[in-house]
Order: sequence, then structure tokens, then C-alpha cells
Amino acid sequence: MLEQQLVNALSLGCVYALFALGFTLIFGVLGVINLSHGAVFMVGAYAAIEAILKLGLPLWAALVFAFVACGLLGLVIDVLVLRPLRARNAPHLIPMIATIGVAIILNNGVQGLFGAENLRFPDGTVSTDALTLAGLHVTAIELGIILVSFALMAVLLVALKKTQLGRALRAIAESPKAAYLLGINVEGLFFLTSFAAAGLGGLAGVLIGLYSNAVFPLMGQPILHKGIAVIILGGMGDIRGALLGGLFLGFAEVLSVAYIGSTMRDAVAFGLLFLVLLVRPKGLFGTLQERKV
Repeated sequence: MLEQQLVNALSLGCVYALFALGFTLIFGVLGVINLSHGAVFMVGAYAAIEAILKLGLPLWAALVFAFVACGLLGLVIDVLVLRPLRARNAPHLIPMIATIGVAIILNNGVQGLFGAENLRFPDGTVSTDALTLAGLHVTAIELGIILVSFALMAVLLVALKKTQLGRALRAIAESPKAAYLLGINVEGLFFLTSFAAAGLGGLAGVLIGLYSNAVFPLMGQPILHKGIAVIILGGMGDIRGALLGGLFLGFAEVLSVAYIGSTMRDAVAFGLLFLVLLVRPKGLFGTLQERKV
């Protein structure tokens, strides 16, 4: 039934969009493609499981715990890796290579601590009840993913468009040097961006772990590839593009599985992305303007 598939696609697309929001936020403000973002996504899922199993926290508190834990991890990555490279005006390729190394360290570290086997959230973490409306069945986890994702995306969009903080971040995205001359605390906002972006990535990891009921050390690798595709499709550094690109990819995957076959899921989804980029190489909201130093 098409309507049911659209509900499934919406929940999956929301997770992709949430992950891509953190990804594109880092690129838009710091000018860095952070290839450790997939590993942070994975750490968020493990942090939530540990919070539930070891600390006895309810799911909502585990989500907060994962956001904060991944946000702090993002700060550590920024302080130890990205900030020294910024100070040396390293070429754009260097932070990408450095964050690949960070991802490998995180993946291997988690695998050493927890093993390579799949972990699952405890039974009863999420209600198995389903809401039925006009013949559509929406599970509690699907409804939760949609509500949480859209709420966070709405807060981020409003904060960037309507607040003084958002204006400062947009100024930094245009030119960090000009923003510094205007009295903006550029380095402090770099740290805030790293915290928020990593926190969003960690939350996306928890949601996809709940959705698929499987958490494992390399779960961030395929989502990283999709996140890169999403931000390129939407336009590098554009929040609206990350949202629409994530939803597009989710719908393409679910509908291709439903009507073509699971083996063609990625081929169809990325094939459609390729066709869109042939028509619009800059992405949906991309521009040809270069960032000013």
C-alpha cells in the first residue's frame, strides 16, 4: 500500500535529514567536511544503550545523554584536531584526512570495548503499540522519529534565521575574518557549532538504532556516504537542502525496496541523486559563491 510506504519513507528520511543537518552545519560554519561524523553517529547509539542498561535511564533521558556525550566528543575533535589545523591555515584536504583518522580510532575503540556483534536496545524501551489512522499503521518509534526530527529541525532553522546567534553564525559562514572584526567570538561559535552538530549526529544514531534495532561499530559508514550525498544534493552548507535531500533519499530508498527490490535500493536512490545533479550541479539550494577568508 503506497500510503504505508510513504509513512515508512518519512521516518527514514527524517533520520537522514537529522544526520545531514549536523554534517552541513559543520561545513557551513567551519568550512570542513567532517568525515568522522559517521563515527560520532555510531557513538550516539552506543551511548544511549549504555545509559539505559548501566544507568537505568528512560529513553528520553538516554536521548539527552547521547546528545550531550556526542556534543562533548565533537568538542574534543574540534580542540584536538580541527582547531590546530585552522591555526595553521591547513588546506581543505588536510582536515578531511585527519577526520578519517578520527573515525578509524573511534570505530576501533568501540569495537574493542563492545565487540563486533550487534547490540539491541532492551525489550520495552519503545512501545510496540501502533496508531491506526485511515488504514495507516504508524508505530511508536516511527511517530517518535518524525516528531523529534521535525522539532529539532524547526528549532535549528528558527535559531539560524531569527536569532542574534544565527546571524553571527551566518556571518562566520560568509567570512570568519570579517566576523572577527565585527566583534563576533568566532572561536567560541566554532566550538558551539561542533557541539551542536555532533549532538545532532548522535541523536540520529540513536533513532536509527531504535528503528533498525541493531547497533554495531561500523553502522556509521553507510550513513556517512548517504550524508555526503544528501548535502551535495541539497547544496553544500545549506540547511534547507539537507532537510529536503534527506527526505528525498529516504523516499527513494523505501519506494525502491517496495516496488523494485531490496538489492536495488542504493542503486536506485543514488541513481536518482545522480540525475538530479546532472540537471542542477550546484544542488537544490547551492550557489557558486566561494567562502571569503
